Amino acid sequence: MSYPKFYDEVQSIKVKDPLSAVLGAFSGGEYEFNYIDAVKSAGHSCPTVAGAYLITAEALKTLYSGETVIRGNIKVEFKEDLEDGVAGVISNVVSQITGATDKSGFKGLAGKFARHSLMDFKSNISSSARFTRIDNGKSVDVFYDPSSVMPSPDMQPLMQKMMSGNANPLEIKEFGELWQDRVARIFKNTNNVIKIVEL
Repeated sequence: MSYPKFYDEVQSIKVKDPLSAVLGAFSGGEYEFNYIDAVKSAGHSCPTVAGAYLITAEALKTLYSGETVIRGNIKVEFKEDLEDGVAGVISNVVSQITGATDKSGFKGLAGKFARHSLMDFKSNISSSARFTRIDNGKSVDVFYDPSSVMPSPDMQPLMQKMMSGNANPLEIKEFGELWQDRVARIFKNTNNVIKIVEL
């Protein structure tokens, strides 16, 4: 499997999942998510998928500060409706990592380990997303804005050629490389594209 090298350089997110432990999926319920997991799930790597991974990683880092992240113990809110823009793409990545889902999620075992109703849309927030620990009520607002990481000026003409069916294989390859270069630069500039506000 061939993919851009920077995928492996993105910091992984380690979690402990009580449900996973009970059902014997992973020893102690401990495992980790990598950026490549998000890419596989989404089917592509872009500023939106990168942003979803980053807001989750940074929110959990703040909420758990030195503690082990407990998957299934996090509620997530979005200001957009599920069907708005890229809200669905973002929520899928966030759900994969945190376990939080809307009403479609896991209903639990004997009243425990439920994952449904932990994700809300059209919430009254101004941030990109709000993450809340269920056990102690601690919340953070996360703002994501990748506009400071500009795409290559060569991308637009290449995209136009691709969309019109006039791009040759080398131009298509170049477009993909330039696209992933921007995603890589977003990760390298996390402090500039992500803002965390503790509530």
